[in-house]
Amino acid sequence: MRTGISVEEALELVLAEAKGELPVEEVPLKEAYGRVLAEDLVSLVNHPDQDDTAIDGYACREEDTLGASRENPVRLRVIGQSPAGRPFAGRVGRGEAVAVYTGAPIPEGADAVIRVEDTRREGDYVLLFAPASPKDIRPQGDDLRKGEVYLRRGDLLTPGRLGLAAAMGYPRLKVFRRPRVGILSTGDEVVEPGEPLPFGGVYNSNAYSLLGLVQEAGGEPVLLGKVEDRPETVLEKLEAAGPLDLLLTSGGVSMGEYDVVRKVLETAGEVVFWKVKQQPGGPLLLARLGGLPILGLPGNPVSSMVTFFLYGRPFLFRLQRRTDSPYRSLEARVLTPFKGAQGKKVFRRGVLSFEGELVVRTTGNQSSGVLRSMALGNALVVLPPDRDAREGERVEVIPLTFVL
Repeated sequence: MRTGISVEEALELVLAEAKGELPVEEVPLKEAYGRVLAEDLVSLVNHPDQDDTAIDGYACREEDTLGASRENPVRLRVIGQSPAGRPFAGRVGRGEAVAVYTGAPIPEGADAVIRVEDTRREGDYVLLFAPASPKDIRPQGDDLRKGEVYLRRGDLLTPGRLGLAAAMGYPRLKVFRRPRVGILSTGDEVVEPGEPLPFGGVYNSNAYSLLGLVQEAGGEPVLLGKVEDRPETVLEKLEAAGPLDLLLTSGGVSMGEYDVVRKVLETAGEVVFWKVKQQPGGPLLLARLGGLPILGLPGNPVSSMVTFFLYGRPFLFRLQRRTDSPYRSLEARVLTPFKGAQGKKVFRRGVLSFEGELVVRTTGNQSSGVLRSMALGNALVVLPPDRDAREGERVEVIPLTFVL
């Protein structure tokens, strides 16, 4: 078992546990939002499937309209119309025009369009007050070309990508199964919301914060309830967790007499590491039990959320083979001081905003027990070991993706 390791070493060890590949499911397009593609997608069609118009107006021959102006309009005979979905079947000849509407195919013989605002209809004729131009003609395949790859294995299906898959002709998509993530709360003092709160008790906030974080990272949370601080009960609950891709425990990993999760895993499983040189979340633990990766998160609410975001979220991204990064790093100017910690990398909660430049201010009390800082904040302020941040200095910030 390794102990007292750096944030970077801990992340590398966690990601190494994201082994194998999730099973593939095929789902209807309407159920694919938020899922992760399991294969590259090539377009089944050209889009547009032929040259079409980007504007409402008239399609005609450019050479017939040269020199048209308000003072000297060009007069063309209108021989038909071409709404989207009902293309004009004839051919445009010299001195002729066809009324076209956005998305309609350009009729044969026409090579230019003019917007309706630059014309005036007079019965079977139209007056053009400016030359027609080919610039508002969208060529065949301007958006999509048949046979080309536009979506990649591991892409998250956002609204835009879902629409793109539809435009490419796919009614169903192959996606990775959502990773199943067990969430087990520990502690004699933990009580479910809605139950009477005994003296010294706390409501089980961690389970529901983690539930949201798991869902936001693409996983399927499995709430396993809570377990008392007794080694035999903890082991029984861990072994009965069921088929999972990752198990999260909350609490029981520090150095107290009743922190039994670590002790159970040291005996019945294999602890990869315990303790990371960071704040909050220093007692983080990574273990295996019967091949199942277990992230032992600290019990303090802020520590639990921060450690999942920094380690559990990347684990799920790696398992889903996602092409996007689990989080990104920016730079911002500090508007309020942030205190560092000796020998530890620090993640303070901040409010990130744009005020001519990116700036960040504290959420207030930075205790790892103050959960409201994770509700008020939208970013983590990252401080290297042994460094404070004074007002006006520039610091690294990690936006909290479940807020921004």
